[in-house]
Amino acid sequence: MSDITPDVVWLTQEAHSKLEDELTNLKTVGRPEVTNRIQAAREEGDLSENGGYHAAKEEQGQMESRIRQLEHLLRTAHVGSPQGDPDEAGPGKVVTVAYNGDTDDQETFLLGSREVLGADDSIEQAVSPQSPLGAAVSGKKVGDDVSYDAPNGKTIHVTITAVRPL
Repeated sequence: MSDITPDVVWLTQEAHSKLEDELTNLKTVGRPEVTNRIQAAREEGDLSENGGYHAAKEEQGQMESRIRQLEHLLRTAHVGSPQGDPDEAGPGKVVTVAYNGDTDDQETFLLGSREVLGADDSIEQAVSPQSPLGAAVSGKKVGDDVSYDAPNGKTIHVTITAVRPL
């Protein structure tokens, strides 16, 4: 088993750059725009019935939350490719599983943060390493059969059919 910890977020350089660009845009363009909308709404008078003011304040809160999220992610993420056995599922790897051993019923996902998805257009879904599926496949290799309990209480069986770095 590799030394990859499940709480590490791996980013490609491309994904890291995209997130940095988003953060810069939010700070330099988004913040001033929403601040101007709040100020304009304040100048209209009574704030208790001013829908534009309340909408702008809500947008400001969401934007500030996203800024904090991006700052944390960029500060703590590892840029590059996860090390270890190339056939071992772990954070930052793209994993394909077959449900109940049926190769016609396969799913491919990134084991890690959804923030990384934009770096590879062929991957549409991210699965957290802490989720039932993510925890079941982490540290396992191509060909391994694993089971996990879904949130609905059913036990699901999957076979790992492929693992590759993002």
